[in-house]
Amino acid sequence: MYLWEKPDWPAFTWDETSLSSLLARASREQGRLLGRMEALGFELRSEAHLRTLTEEVVKSSEIEGERLDPKQVRSSIARRLGMDIGGLVPADRDVEGVVEMMLDATGNYALPLTEERLFAWHASLFPTGRSGMTRIRVGQWRDDSDGPMQVVSGPVGREKVHYQAPPADCVPDEMARFLHWFEQPGDTDPLLVAGLAHLWFVTIHPFDDGNGRIARAIADMALARSEKTGQRFYSMSAQIRKEHKAYYDTLEWTQKGDLDVTRWQDWFLNCLLRAIEGAQETLSQVLQKAR
Repeated sequence: MYLWEKPDWPAFTWDETSLSSLLARASREQGRLLGRMEALGFELRSEAHLRTLTEEVVKSSEIEGERLDPKQVRSSIARRLGMDIGGLVPADRDVEGVVEMMLDATGNYALPLTEERLFAWHASLFPTGRSGMTRIRVGQWRDDSDGPMQVVSGPVGREKVHYQAPPADCVPDEMARFLHWFEQPGDTDPLLVAGLAHLWFVTIHPFDDGNGRIARAIADMALARSEKTGQRFYSMSAQIRKEHKAYYDTLEWTQKGDLDVTRWQDWFLNCLLRAIEGAQETLSQVLQKAR
């Protein structure tokens, strides 16, 4: 039985006490990093933001087995941010699409997340209407015409099913409920909102493809809301890429468990902490370049 099949779905719970010290540490490190970036001055801060967004876009696609050209990604982001980095290279349409989504999610973090906005993100990820060679429904919810939505691995004929998503006819109502919660999460800590948003969206799996990348963009949006800035200085996707086995293991374990998502939130907060620690490297590179 999967998470969404539980009678109390989606009444998620977690153990506040066991997460409290981790949560406090993550908030503190987040604040310290923002403080350090604030002290850098406009140009260095913009360069750190550009490096982080480039890494976020490249690594989020890499998690899905898609390799984007980092130079194209960097050029596309710099052009949209109005930054003069010299030697801009033209970017492919699929690169532009991922960049559009990420800049909208983080730069316009304060705008409501709506069905239409998600459809626009999805359309920007799949500009040809295809995922690889396969035609998919773009900018609309999945319809399960090819059978239930499953996450599988392994060779054809010997696939292992890791997860099966809710039936397509449930998706509009499930997404309406999710979007309502995302805009009004009550007194839930903003970092826990980011973790739960990622899990909840990817559990509904509302699209034919691109669910992982959009889930990570939604989590980034929630993190930007928690910091009240669209400038990004650490990359969750880069960290998830490094820990992708733990990411998928924790996700699968949680989606097959009950509605107590403490283990998922614990993993997400630890991953966030490691992402913030990893930002020190970006900071060092930016400062070195400035010398």
